[in-house]
Amino acid sequence: MKQRIGRHLSFVECRESMGLGAGGSLAQRATISESGRDVVVVAMGPGRRHITKPVCEITYALREEGIDTSVLVVNAGTGVPADALDISSGSYFGLDPIEVERIQQFKVALIHLGNVRNHIIYKARLILRNVNIPAMIVSQCPVDFEDFAEIGVKTRVVMPADDNIGTKGEIREITTGVIRGVTCQQDKLDEIVSKIQSMLPDRGHIK
Repeated sequence: MKQRIGRHLSFVECRESMGLGAGGSLAQRATISESGRDVVVVAMGPGRRHITKPVCEITYALREEGIDTSVLVVNAGTGVPADALDISSGSYFGLDPIEVERIQQFKVALIHLGNVRNHIIYKARLILRNVNIPAMIVSQCPVDFEDFAEIGVKTRVVMPADDNIGTKGEIREITTGVIRGVTCQQDKLDEIVSKIQSMLPDRGHIK
């Protein structure tokens, strides 16, 4: 009988570009590191305001539990979508066709998109408008299912009115209080792992 002891071994196809310190070594925009097809973590490009350090720690925590997790850094990750209410940032968030195609290949999307409430909900709507997979939102600021449902995003808890549904994908889970730029608390990592495991029923709870 063969038995796996200790850490789970993962092979990751890494990016070509270097990581940045502000992002916790997260690579530049328009890159993807691939490790299986379970979960894709969708992140913005790192920068002075977009501190994406939690993404790396979340990715490591998921992989340690045997969940194959890839990371996609969005090319146009700053600002908000063109149809958002707040477009004062001067830049537009968007997805390239190849990014839509890549995200759609996964079973679950974990979305980490900044710390401004209106930016988060409209960015998530644009992503889920284009891909039909279940999603989890991770953020620093407080957001809830009602915030997303109000702008037409399907969620597990609250659904928009029939004439206001504007997404293919659906938000299944939310974790808030994940602070950018500092080490992610273990209880938050445990919460994220548990929720992702519940979204992958074919895998069950991996020990």
